[in-house]
Parts: sequence; structure tokens; C-alpha cells
Amino acid sequence: MKQLIECVPNFSEGRDLAKVDAIIAAMQSVESVHILDRESDADHNRSVITLAGPPEAVAEAALRGAGKALELIDLTKHSGAHPRMGATDVLPFIPIEGVSIEDCVALARKTGRALWERYKIPVYFYEAAAQRPERTNLETIRKGQFEGLLVEALKNPDRAPDLGGPGFHPTGGATVVGARKFLIAYNINLSTPDIDIAKRIGKNIRFSNGGLRYVKAMGVDLRARHLAQVSINLTDFEQTPIHRVFEMVRSEAARYGVTIAGSEIVGLIPKRAIELTTDFYLQLENFSPAQVFENRLADSLSGAAATTSAQKASPFAAMAKPFLDAVAQPTAVPGGGSVSALAGALAASLGQMVAGLARKKKSQAAHLEALSDALVELRAAADFLATAIDRDAASFETVMASYKLPAGTPEEQHLRDSEIQKALQAAANVPMEVARKVVVVHDRLHLLEPISPPAMFSDLRVGRLLANAAALGALENVNINLESITDQGFARVMRTEATELIARLGSSTLGTAWIHL
Repeated sequence: MKQLIECVPNFSEGRDLAKVDAIIAAMQSVESVHILDRESDADHNRSVITLAGPPEAVAEAALRGAGKALELIDLTKHSGAHPRMGATDVLPFIPIEGVSIEDCVALARKTGRALWERYKIPVYFYEAAAQRPERTNLETIRKGQFEGLLVEALKNPDRAPDLGGPGFHPTGGATVVGARKFLIAYNINLSTPDIDIAKRIGKNIRFSNGGLRYVKAMGVDLRARHLAQVSINLTDFEQTPIHRVFEMVRSEAARYGVTIAGSEIVGLIPKRAIELTTDFYLQLENFSPAQVFENRLADSLSGAAATTSAQKASPFAAMAKPFLDAVAQPTAVPGGGSVSALAGALAASLGQMVAGLARKKKSQAAHLEALSDALVELRAAADFLATAIDRDAASFETVMASYKLPAGTPEEQHLRDSEIQKALQAAANVPMEVARKVVVVHDRLHLLEPISPPAMFSDLRVGRLLANAAALGALENVNINLESITDQGFARVMRTEATELIARLGSSTLGTAWIHL
């Protein structure tokens, strides 16, 4: 399987473009790595570079860029509107294709060790790679910035780096390395130079202060443009879409008699994020990503859009039959885990249908925003569960491959046993993720009923029945893996969570039997 990741290193230089060019050249020296985008901002005095390619190659490119940044950037002489603590300030890895977030965590840890060993740059780990819960959030780690942490990291063990140190590199500071989902860096400029207004808005909209989930925000002074900016990181654009952030900033700004002067994307943005925003503002009826020309063209060129005469005569059965045939084959995959994920995706899709149709009804006009929110959430859930169909199958294939490892010597036997246990835990984690997501879908379908037309209740109830079956089916697959897992602590945590998920669904003797085995 092809493996692709993205890496978005942030360097503390946005004014001397010759230095930025040199850093990029160092990264481009690694074969098979592609520079997708570069953004430099003089006010922030920061550059954001987007790389993509195979995991090991991208990690090596990031390391070479960090080495060159260490040569060229002196933080003792650096100033800018954006907080920073390192010449290479942040180094996140993002899974794109054939790579899991767990793979990116392992790569982040390996890259962090290399940063210290090669360049003596201390490292903090954040997001999914965090080694301490309080270091999940970047802003927590970076509090005090280079100048403050240069002293505090030496005095306070709670602020010391995870690797290296405890002191910072005298000119290069420290780097925060992590693994995360796709992040949208989104800035909204206000029609005022009053930085206090931008800071208040940033405080009100960020999740850590009770604002929007998956939103980090702060106020920034754009002195060169005589504007104040709300600088935003959107860490899950499907759960909190970009249009919701824009609307909340606009509403908050209006309280101070201020309007939005404009907004900008820093780096790249997934096409899906634009599609969601287009759907919201235009209130498109029955909109589908398949209506986007480039999407349809890509499908056609790959053969996915080819339609046979049989499909034209029986379109829905023809779409379902290939998967039904695959399940019916006398092979282990796709099996019950993949089928459970499909059932969950169908439940979420039914919810999308209801929310989309209800939005068109004048009788439901008072619920337009809630229906739009449900549509976005259920669409994201359906996409997640659809990808889990393949992830579940792949995790089982990894288990089978681990059982085939050689065991002729004690060392080989030990390695085989270790790989089997790792594969079993991964194979338990995938259906547990499915169960978690499906229970959320089940709850959302229940909440849709009071704001949907009565004629659609049967669709919602079918969706809830499917979600119930999907969750219980996924948990059966969790259990079959737990039976062979030797880590009793892991098994205990999984069984406890399974009990909680089943309780949220309601009483079910079918669903509770295995927990007591």
C-alpha cells in the first residue's frame, strides 16, 4: 500500500526570504519529497512550509530543514507577532494515505530523538504524540516563549523538555514535535487596529475558554497593515467547519462595532472544507461532492465513474453488489468488523438524508441552523466509518501476518509474540473507534427527531436500529481480539468502555453478554 504523510514545519523567519529559500532547499535535497506550499509573513516573522511524501523521506527532509534553520535563525535577535520558542518552532506529522495516526506518533518520537542527537535541539511532544496530558496543547507548552522558557526550563522540572535539555539551545531554542489530523490555519482580519478586541474575540471563540470545539485562537497585531487579526487553528474542520468560525468571529466583532476586513488561509486547505462551506452559505439542496467537476473527473480517470448497462437498470443494487460479493467470499476479510462499520456509515447517511430534506421544509425553518450542524456532523461520521471498513480489514490482515513470523529461536519467538500482541491491540482499537463513533451517530439521530417532519421518523428510527447493530457488532470484534491479548490492563480499559457505550445505547442482553466472560 502506498504511504503518504504531510509535514508542516513552522520556522521563525518570515522577513529574510533568502534564509527561507535556503531552508526549503535543504528539505528539497531529499528524494521523493514534494514542497506543496510555502507561506511567509513579515508581521508574524514566521514561515509555514508544507511537505508531502513517504514517511521516512519526509522526516529526513524535516530534519535537514531544522538543521539549516538552526544555522540561520538566532532567536536572541528575533521578534514577531506570533508566539515562538524555537528556530524550528513546530514540526507536526499528518497521516494522508496508508498511514495511521499511530504511525505518525512513532515517526514523531523517532524524529524528536534525531533532532536532539544531531543538533542538540531539545524537544517537546504534543497532540497525539504528547507524553504528558498537559502537553497535548501547543499553547500550554509554548507559554512564556523562548525568552521565558530559556530560564524556566532550567528551574522548573514541569517545564523541562521531553527530550534533551533541560536547557534550551542558546540560539535555536526548542522544537515541538507531534502528530495530528489535518489542521487549517485560518486568519480573520478585523477592520480595526485595536489588538485588545482581537484578543477578546480570540479568547471567546477558543475551546479552552468555553468556545468552539476544535478551535484555538489568539489576537495578533498586524502593525504593517494597521489591522488586528484573530489567528485561528482549526484542528478538526469536519466537526467544527470553517464557516461556523467565520460567523462566530463576525458576531463577536459586531459587539464592538467592528466588521471583518478579510480572511486568509495559511498553507493548504482540504477541498472537503471548501465544499462544506459552500454547502452552508448557498444552502444547496441535495449537494454532493460528486457534483464538483474535479471530483467527477478524477473518478472518471480512475475508472470509478464507469457505469454499465446493468448498473443503469438497477443502480442501487449494482452499487451494493461488489461489497456483498466480497463479504460472501470464503475469506476472512472483509468480515464482521467491516460490516459493522458499513452499517454505522449507512445509519449516518440516513441521518444526512433526513437533515438535508428537513432543511428544505418551510415548516422546519426555525431549526435551520441545528439541521445544518447535524448534516455536517453526520457527513463527517459517515466518511469516518466508511474508511473504517478498510481499516478493520487491514488490521486483521496485520494480525494474520504477525502469526506467520518465524519462531525458530528464542529471539524470533519473543519478536513474534510482541508483534502479535501489538497487532491484536491495533485490531481491537479499530472496532472500538467504530463503536464510539456509531454511538454518537445513534445519539444524534435521536436528537434529530424533534426537529424533523413526522414523515421522516421511520428513516431516523431505521438509522438508530442500524447504529445499535453496528455498535454491538463492532464490540463483538473488540471482544474476539481481547480474548488473545495478554495485557490485562488494556483489556480491562476496553471492556469498561464497552460497558459504558452499551449503556448509552440502552439495555441489550445481546450486547452485554460477552463483557462478563
